[in-house]
Amino acid sequence: MSDLTATASDAFSQALSVIASVEPRISDAIRSELDDQRGSLKLIASENYASLATLLTMGNWLSDKYAEGTVGHRFYAGCQNVDTVESLAAEHARELFGAEYAYAQPHSGIDANLVAYWAILAARVESPTLARLGAKTVNDLSESDWEQLRAEFNRQRVMGMSLDAGGHLTHGFRHNISGKMFAQHSYGTDPETGLVDYDKLLADAREFKPLILVAGYSAYPRRLNFARMREIADAVGAVLFVDMAHFAGLVAGKVFTGEENPIPYADVVATTTHKSLRGPRGGLVLATEEFAGFVDKGCPMVLGGPLSHMMAAKAVALAEARTPAFQTYAQSVADNARALAEALMKRGVKLVTDGTDNHLCLLDVTTSFGLTGRQAESALLDSGVVTNRNSIPADPNGAWYTSGVRIGTPALTSRGFGADEFDEVADMIVGVLGATEPVTASTGKPGKAKYAVADGVPERTHARAAELLEKFPLYPGLDLR
Repeated sequence: MSDLTATASDAFSQALSVIASVEPRISDAIRSELDDQRGSLKLIASENYASLATLLTMGNWLSDKYAEGTVGHRFYAGCQNVDTVESLAAEHARELFGAEYAYAQPHSGIDANLVAYWAILAARVESPTLARLGAKTVNDLSESDWEQLRAEFNRQRVMGMSLDAGGHLTHGFRHNISGKMFAQHSYGTDPETGLVDYDKLLADAREFKPLILVAGYSAYPRRLNFARMREIADAVGAVLFVDMAHFAGLVAGKVFTGEENPIPYADVVATTTHKSLRGPRGGLVLATEEFAGFVDKGCPMVLGGPLSHMMAAKAVALAEARTPAFQTYAQSVADNARALAEALMKRGVKLVTDGTDNHLCLLDVTTSFGLTGRQAESALLDSGVVTNRNSIPADPNGAWYTSGVRIGTPALTSRGFGADEFDEVADMIVGVLGATEPVTASTGKPGKAKYAVADGVPERTHARAAELLEKFPLYPGLDLR
């Protein structure tokens, strides 16, 4: 055990003792969560393991300070330390991604996207209106002018990837606030290949004429060409907004370069700081100088007081991501995803797009095993393999039961897994799903939720997973006494 790990063990143990003195059930839940994560094959593509330094940074006195506003321009006094923290987080983000501007305040991915949307609306709708009316702020508008501006906000259009093709709820869908803000039109993927059809996207964009073209995904197993997306946005006069929450770590780690790197092509980029970036739960917005001043008004536009302790943790994680070790890690994430995809396909599993070249794979479990995504997800969880069900293009089972299971390599790569280990993981997945059958519903048809796994398979898979995980301990040497 290194001196740093021993120090971290002492720190976490003492902290849990303090928590237990007030509410022991919370301390127990925290300990149990570490045990659960150590003992399961975490394949959820949007999850990872933050470093001990990042985790320790989250619990500190910065949590107690209100700091609405921006660096040097706060609505509260005494924010000099928050200014330092936010400045460092933004500095690391700019340098890491090569962005002109970075905003570290968003609490989550949806907050980052909302800041991005409203910054674009402020730049392209509100600001020209104020200039035309000779007003400095919206407070200077008459009631009738204000109502006209509000109506103009509501007339704007956004275009993003459809949910079943791998898009995200925050890209303009009705169940999310983004779908209540904008008129939305989706672009899908080629029904034969599952890949984005840029020519059709351009034709649809010319017809729909969006203010904002959204590029990004949560379940698309391929890379995007952002130069093409920029051309399409320019052709229709749209702002190119990229949501790179899922693949930010691959951008930071220089796996996605050239036309696959969104930063040189996008007007505004939003991301989470966890997932493949391996930091704390939170968000960032990156922007060109044209949009920087509008993004900087995220508070009070969308956000309230920033979570200063989380901005500190972002700064630590972003500093880690600027190291050569992180670039090695990011490349391993992509290499492992490809190895996992090949291992599944050689065992007869149908994957959406027949493979991957990012960090995730999308299994068509209905075609491969006659199961719904919900049944497959549950059977795997029973066996110690943590995944999440996900829609596939033109999903016959809908968005709740789904026909797909999404898996990713960031978390297990953090534990040290390589191609051989992911081959074994693929074998376990196929073993469990091949031994799972839908339970017939009262209608006489196969049910979509209930399932049965052959006797002994979950137990044997659990034991096999435990043996594999023991070779790659999570936070080795960390001992919570």
